[in-house]
Amino acid sequence: MKFLSLVFSLAGMVWAQAPALPDWVQVEANLAYDSHPETKLDILKPKTAGDKRPAILFIHGGGWVGGTKENVMLNFCLPYLQKGFVVANVEYRLAKAALAPAAVSDVLKAAEWFQKNAAKYGVDPKKIIVSGDSAGGHLALMVGLTPKSANLGNPAKVAAIVNFYGITDVGDVLEGQNMKQYAVGWIPDSMVDRREVARRVSPQTWVRKKLPPSLTIHGGEDPTVPYEHGVTFVKIMREQGNDAELFSVPKGKHGDFLKDPVNGPATWAAIFDFLGRRGLMP
Repeated sequence: MKFLSLVFSLAGMVWAQAPALPDWVQVEANLAYDSHPETKLDILKPKTAGDKRPAILFIHGGGWVGGTKENVMLNFCLPYLQKGFVVANVEYRLAKAALAPAAVSDVLKAAEWFQKNAAKYGVDPKKIIVSGDSAGGHLALMVGLTPKSANLGNPAKVAAIVNFYGITDVGDVLEGQNMKQYAVGWIPDSMVDRREVARRVSPQTWVRKKLPPSLTIHGGEDPTVPYEHGVTFVKIMREQGNDAELFSVPKGKHGDFLKDPVNGPATWAAIFDFLGRRGLMP
């Protein structure tokens, strides 16, 4: 195992310590995809990978208020790397740096950067998949769905979306019985037109025909992001004729099932089956 022990400091920001990764993983860390100190990404790839590889643009969760790209390297990036994908692991502005919709604009920029630099990293630009967990799942959906009319950034071109229990209706967790403090932290009471902002940054708002294939993974007893978010999103996607699947873990909480010796492997098997049936596996 190779321990990546560098701590990066840029513009007053200290970057989190990267975890141990296998020696066969090649890393280019903290590449700038935009001008903000936070807008960095890591390129992770198997050292033996050839050209024209499918790739994953992965976005970490944390309720738009926390989390780091380093936190998801082992649990989310590594399983994709083990299958031969190239992974772009994305950092973005959290609420303490910029409120909504900044995170959405950032990840759209990251997708644009990855598309433009695909050849440099041996990636097939037609086989870039966007994935993320929790708030990162929400942002992954926004990368796949956001149109030009949303005025949040240039629309991305992705081959598929793998959404791990992401928020699909931001307004639902902003107020009412499903209100969550993380959502209020990203879209505070003091924000002008906060309901309109919540609408603009909700994946459900932009569901229409001819969207990329999507797989949503959600635990049936999730206390952090209501299970209904995944169910409703897949339902309205299908109503518009889109290729959308839901993988449910009946008693799953908020991602804990990924560490379960049965549900974890079953979830990853479902992901790779989904991508394989669409010709997106390495």
